[in-house]
Formats: sequence, structure tokens, C-alpha cells
Amino acid sequence: MSMDLNFWKYKEDTAHDHSTVYQTACCDGEVMEVLEVLPIDEILKKVADSFSDWNIQGGCKDFEKEGHGAFQVFTTSQIVRFDCYGMQEADMNALMDILLDFGCPLYDPQISTRFDSWTDR
Repeated sequence: MSMDLNFWKYKEDTAHDHSTVYQTACCDGEVMEVLEVLPIDEILKKVADSFSDWNIQGGCKDFEKEGHGAFQVFTTSQIVRFDCYGMQEADMNALMDILLDFGCPLYDPQISTRFDSWTDR
């Protein structure tokens, strides 16, 4: 099973259009006025530290572990997207927890839902 996990943070007092952000920022890699700049280097370091027992390649962008699947990381200055392949739920939850620490809720395009009830950003 493959799926992508997408994360961003809206600027204060901006309209929220999740599907447009997903397509424009997460898929097309474009910068959007409504999104905050994220500390990407810090996020990638935390991912690498949390998955240090995985085989890491591509400058901390490709992760694989036998029996646990694999994931690739795509970033811009405003978004983080994990493309997950055959991953266990616990490992995907660990990725989600990392981004929650940076105030970025999960957007799941498979069900067109952003899990952001705890924040207005």
C-alpha cells in the first residue's frame, strides 16, 4: 500500500483551501502566499534522528527498512510531503508526530481531510 502524508502551516488570518494547497504546494511545489515558511532543515534532522536505524539515502530524503517499508521526503520552504510505501501504521504515526511538534497537521488527500481541529493554522 502506498500513500502520501502532507503537512503545512497556514499564516494567521488567511483563508483555508486545503485541496488547492495540496495541489499547488504539495504536488506542484509552488510557493503560496497563505503558507508559513517552515524550519525544513530542523524537520529533516528530526526525521533522520527518529529513523536513524533505517537505510537513509539521497541526502536524508529516501528511507527504507526491511519489513517496515520505505518513504521519500519532498519539501519546499513551506510544505513537507512523505510518500510512503508499504509502511507500518506506527512508523507513519511517528512521521505525523514529528510534524505535529512543528504545528503542522496532517492532510490526507486519499480522503480529502486535514486533521486540524486543534489549530487555526
